[in-house]
Amino acid sequence: MNIASRIRRSFFREKKEYSDGNILKNGSSVKEEGKDEILGVTDELIDHVRSFTIDTFKNFSLEDEEEEVSVSHLGDDDNGMSSSVNVKKDLSDWQEKHAVLVLSKSKELSQLRFKLCPRVLKEHQFWRIYFQLVRKLVAKYEVLAIQQAKIRRMAMEDSKTSETKGVYEVEMSKTKQRLSTGPATP
Repeated sequence: MNIASRIRRSFFREKKEYSDGNILKNGSSVKEEGKDEILGVTDELIDHVRSFTIDTFKNFSLEDEEEEVSVSHLGDDDNGMSSSVNVKKDLSDWQEKHAVLVLSKSKELSQLRFKLCPRVLKEHQFWRIYFQLVRKLVAKYEVLAIQQAKIRRMAMEDSKTSETKGVYEVEMSKTKQRLSTGPATP
């Protein structure tokens, strides 16, 4: 599935979720306000994005990054044969949510994307350039989201471990009971 269709689907899903939220004075929902901040879509970011032009994206050099992203890596398989692996970077979940939200908040960026993709740039190039241009403004939010995801994942692993531990304890106590009562007599 390509990036454009994922973003489109996410946009409509987000729109549906926002429709049942509480409405504030300016027409945005309470849930939306918190989500904007978590995803790094601030007034400062929107102002920065409004300064982008078609030339901003056309003149941005992706050559160095293209080499890093589509590097051919020679490695050994299990059977000793070498293989070529193309590394493809896509948007992370956080970046995808951020992209959907910023497109809904900034009409200018949405129009730029419409003019540039796919005639001038491919969708993934557009978003790589965008995230390079806003890197300083959104980096702390992305790091925070990664940290929160890691904490959630660790908590889930801990709960699974404790559930499994409980199952083993029950099984062990049943086994001890059978052993202490002696062998079954017919």
